[in-house]
Amino acid sequence: MSPVRVIGGGLAGSEAAWQIASAGVPVILHEMRPVQPTAVHRTDRLAELVCSNSFRGDKLDNAVGLLKEEMRRLGSLVMAVADTVRVPAGAALAVDRDLFSAEITRRLEAHPLVTIVRGEVTDIPDDGIVIVATGPLTSDRLSEAIARFVGREHLAFFDAISPIVLAESIDMSRVFRASRWNRHSPASTGEGSADTGDYLNCPLTREQYDAFYDALMTAERATLHDFDQVKFFEGCLPIEVMAKRGRDTLRFGPMKPTGLVDPRTGRWPYAVVQLRQDNLAGDHYSLVGFQTQLKWGEQARVLRLIPGLEQAEFVRYGMIHRNTYINAPTVLKPTWQTRTRPTLLFAGQVSGVEGYVESAASGLVAGMNAARLAAGLEPLLLPRTTAIGALGYYVSHADPKHYDPTNITFGIMAPLTDAPRGRRDRQLLISRRALAALDDWKRRTAVVASPG
Repeated sequence: MSPVRVIGGGLAGSEAAWQIASAGVPVILHEMRPVQPTAVHRTDRLAELVCSNSFRGDKLDNAVGLLKEEMRRLGSLVMAVADTVRVPAGAALAVDRDLFSAEITRRLEAHPLVTIVRGEVTDIPDDGIVIVATGPLTSDRLSEAIARFVGREHLAFFDAISPIVLAESIDMSRVFRASRWNRHSPASTGEGSADTGDYLNCPLTREQYDAFYDALMTAERATLHDFDQVKFFEGCLPIEVMAKRGRDTLRFGPMKPTGLVDPRTGRWPYAVVQLRQDNLAGDHYSLVGFQTQLKWGEQARVLRLIPGLEQAEFVRYGMIHRNTYINAPTVLKPTWQTRTRPTLLFAGQVSGVEGYVESAASGLVAGMNAARLAAGLEPLLLPRTTAIGALGYYVSHADPKHYDPTNITFGIMAPLTDAPRGRRDRQLLISRRALAALDDWKRRTAVVASPG
């Protein structure tokens, strides 16, 4: 049997290689370090954590906690090792980063069906079963090869992410729902309704705008890594960069009030911040056009000056950094296979997921399906009611015009029928449903968890 080739030894690639080898299929794992270093990695170990040592929440009332439990039940290497090297972190799962990467490396090096090859891969192999799991720091030459495969218009080189707030934390008495010039989609509440419109709009008076602008101009930015010292594209300028061009620049950009009538005044506001529904459940809203480099604490301070967001709870803060990821809805199936070449799969952040756990989860499914392809079997599709299945569904079905890398949230999972009112009760019920669906799926498909 020919070996499967996995390109990239991060979390996704390491998990994929483990799943393939555990299924009895030989695998070659390519990692360019230390032959080709990066600007942020410190070691040559596999699955090195270059940012936080936290895998975030570990309870079932948290979507990433559910994702981790599903991975455990499917024999995830990343979860097995993380659980053995965890450090005190309250309700979160955090690890000793050095022990974590050292143990991942040791286990993969010790597996008789895993061959680790050090050195840069500069092109996508033309034949065989291949998983590309190179992460956000994909080398320039391999990025070019990916661009040739997916089409340059389907590959992004810079991440431009706006903050996301929890809907329940928005003061609805201070905002109004409307679409610019009343050009709303059919998904709006209904023609003629006071709730018609695709956006929540936070109106600002001149005094409020001036206070916001002054706070923005004096706020502290996050320090960028050397590899991020590049010119910004005009289409994804941070709001603080735009603001430096003049006091009114934002009012002619992301904060323009044109075509938005505040029903309480009958006039356009002086300026407006628009919030767009960010998930199917409608419990997350993103700030439209508010990409930013501000430190997270500064974001919270400045953005809470916006009317309606005084008590905003941030699900995700905004950021801009170098990234390489495909526009997955145009490229991938929910099995993480590419649409035009089923023997080529993508996993990890290069596929358009965000976060350690999400990257590893995509690698788990890609590895499982690559092993099945090598054995002449059909790839498996997990139920959308599971967190892992929902993640695969999202990357393959999201709107390609507004595709951003995403963390797992309950909002991208299939909604409940007759959902309880309490948010925690809803989340626990979604988790119980997901784990029951996963266990049933394992029985029906005869999937046996690989040993961690």
